[in-house]
Amino acid sequence: MEGHRVFETQDGSRSLFSERFGVSYHSKYGAWQETQHVFVEAGLRYQSIDKDSISVLDIGFGTGLNCIASLFFAFQQNMSLEYVGLEAFPVPAKTLADLDYPSILDWDEDQTGLYHQMQAFDWDGKPQHLKTFQKNISLSVAKRKQRFEELSDLEQYDVIYYDAFAPEAQPELWTVEMFERMYNALKPSGALVTYCAKGQVKRNMKAVGFSVERLKGPPGKREMTRAMKETFE
Repeated sequence: MEGHRVFETQDGSRSLFSERFGVSYHSKYGAWQETQHVFVEAGLRYQSIDKDSISVLDIGFGTGLNCIASLFFAFQQNMSLEYVGLEAFPVPAKTLADLDYPSILDWDEDQTGLYHQMQAFDWDGKPQHLKTFQKNISLSVAKRKQRFEELSDLEQYDVIYYDAFAPEAQPELWTVEMFERMYNALKPSGALVTYCAKGQVKRNMKAVGFSVERLKGPPGKREMTRAMKETFE
């Protein structure tokens, strides 16, 4: 069984260190800051302009931090959200409880309610709808226990959060073949965002047709990457 070690990042939020892969799930400079900067701001907010609903694929569900941050954003914006999270090695419930996100991040009652609903969903891949406290929006989450290499979805998502472990730990997840799967899964004009800004990774993205943009990274990291699915008339 995979072992996890809980540690505190510099913004006060907690993350995990994976004994299996020898890497952490989030930046040591701030798990919550990284999630907000790389995925919510550069991905979800960027793609949600002029939309009242949006679909997200999370490649690396991990602790669920990207998911809950996205649910909070959609809830605050009165926007419907379809969220699909893939994870080959789901984090045990006891370990998630040790992260204690609601208390550490001082979430209110509505936010805490959304978090506990989301974490309680099964890993059966079925979309589950969250209670949205009388707001007239639809929030759904589907959690799939699935290897990323098995993804075969076609043109389903507005945004992909590419949050796999770093290329040093899992180089097989940063190949041309993997990014071709991601490209095919995006809707036309869809976006993929990732914390990784390595040159070879960006070249692999470009090889399958992505238009690659270098963005300012989250605290402690100089750059991140946003890749757009090119559309041709």
